[in-house]
Amino acid sequence: MNNNEQINFSDIIRESVLNQFNSSLSIPNILITLLIAFFVGLFIYLLYKRIFSGVLYSKSFNVSLIGMSVITSMVIMAVNSNLILSLGMVGALSIVRFRTPIKDPTDLIFLFWSAAAGIVVGAGFYTLAIIGSVIIGLVLFVFIKSASFETPYLMVVNCADKQSEELVFNKLKEKVKRFNIKQKTITPDNIEMTVEMRIKQDEPKFVNDIQALQGVKNAVLISYSGDYVSQ
Repeated sequence: MNNNEQINFSDIIRESVLNQFNSSLSIPNILITLLIAFFVGLFIYLLYKRIFSGVLYSKSFNVSLIGMSVITSMVIMAVNSNLILSLGMVGALSIVRFRTPIKDPTDLIFLFWSAAAGIVVGAGFYTLAIIGSVIIGLVLFVFIKSASFETPYLMVVNCADKQSEELVFNKLKEKVKRFNIKQKTITPDNIEMTVEMRIKQDEPKFVNDIQALQGVKNAVLISYSGDYVSQ
């Protein structure tokens, strides 16, 4: 009696896995879901390319947004098709680790958006995925593309004496929105200053104006990310 019960229970489990998987996933449903996930991912791809404001654009990262939405939708379809199968898939996916550093918080938003869109499409909420993506895209476009970014800079300038130092300060007050002295080193024949600043206009011409001042030995302008260590 126990053997029969075990055989019947195992047959029920086997039939449940096979029947539910085959019945809930039809080829038209699979194609429609993957196509919608692809077009939503393509929309995210085009928007990221359009509003990218950094210096080094990574096409491979952008293409991965499309792949993430499609792959996520495929996983969600498999999870929704059978509860028992989903348990094994969750265990398998739990060992996956992504260690690629994300430097720009905006990239993290696009990654999460792509994964969330894939989940929603895979669950069958096509309208929610499309309308939600359009609204998110409009919000990001308005707040990122229309925003004006002021890049901070560090300028290292070496002056011969106090008079040339005053000339540098006068030029800074004239050409710079705001500035702050980060470091100042004085030696018998040299005054070295490190200045953090926000520039009003073209930075190369500004450095040339500083360099042309009487008593200024050299001036170096560096793009500043916000971290500064004095050595």
